[in-house]
Amino acid sequence: MPTGTPDPKHVPVMLQRCMDALAPAISEPGAVVVDATLGLGGHSEALLTQFPEVRLVAVDRDPVALRMAGERLAPFGDRATLVHAVYDEIPEVLQELGIDRVKGLLFDLGVSSMQLDEAERGFAYAQDAPLDMRMDQTRGISAAEVLNTYSHGELARILKVYGEERFAGKIASVIVREREKEPFSNSARLVELVRNAIPAATRRTGGNPAKRTFQALRIEVNGELEVLDRAIPGALDVLAVGGRIAVMSYQSLEDRLVKQYFAAGATSTAPPGLPFVPEEHQPWLKLITRGAELATEAEIEENRRAAPVRLRVAERIRDRKQ
Repeated sequence: MPTGTPDPKHVPVMLQRCMDALAPAISEPGAVVVDATLGLGGHSEALLTQFPEVRLVAVDRDPVALRMAGERLAPFGDRATLVHAVYDEIPEVLQELGIDRVKGLLFDLGVSSMQLDEAERGFAYAQDAPLDMRMDQTRGISAAEVLNTYSHGELARILKVYGEERFAGKIASVIVREREKEPFSNSARLVELVRNAIPAATRRTGGNPAKRTFQALRIEVNGELEVLDRAIPGALDVLAVGGRIAVMSYQSLEDRLVKQYFAAGATSTAPPGLPFVPEEHQPWLKLITRGAELATEAEIEENRRAAPVRLRVAERIRDRKQ
């Protein structure tokens, strides 16, 4: 387990862009803002520093991240409340804290810097490590268990859907064949098998050929898309009128889900041709970003992990009748 403290030189992804996006909603005294993906606490620290009257509620499923971020945020005292939870549990977390509505929500999806940098977590295909990939190592099945127990069809499905892997069936066949010889336990063997399963011409472009397989396994192990599919509507339900939600996605499957929920809230549900639109059919979200915003060259230079990010921001403009 890692025992160090966050790197003070590390700049969280699109840090100031996120602060600026949330600022109109959270600048008022007593505003509550939720950091749905606490990680090492970089975004949370900036929120508490730049908005001195904000109250922060931050959640993370990773107990190690919570401990390390807790040390970082300790100087802010009771302005910061850190909770061990997954981000689809935010409505329940807020209810337990006696909070009905919040003015800001920030989601930085995907894997945290700490999880990528700690080899023993098994997220990074560039280092040989145990095939774990659980964001919360206290529960759930590991990537090794997925590889060793899933059927060929199940493996091919997650590789194709979650990894958008063209050679999903071929890779699944290799995995099933090779696990009969020896169960999977470490990442280097999987990386090598995936590399050999993909045609040589394809391997020459697009970075490490194992990248898509590792993404698929991580999403499956942590139920990321199912969690996100519950988390976004749950977050929108607790967002106050005038409040803003900012979501950073790192791959197209996440971004597509966020886009769909934001677009639905920003679209009138009235039948065409009505002389006026009743309030219950009017949009209740306003899109602050036009489509998904990408990181600038300067933001990528500050943190290379910003390169694939798509940022979407929306503001709640009216209450909905439930």
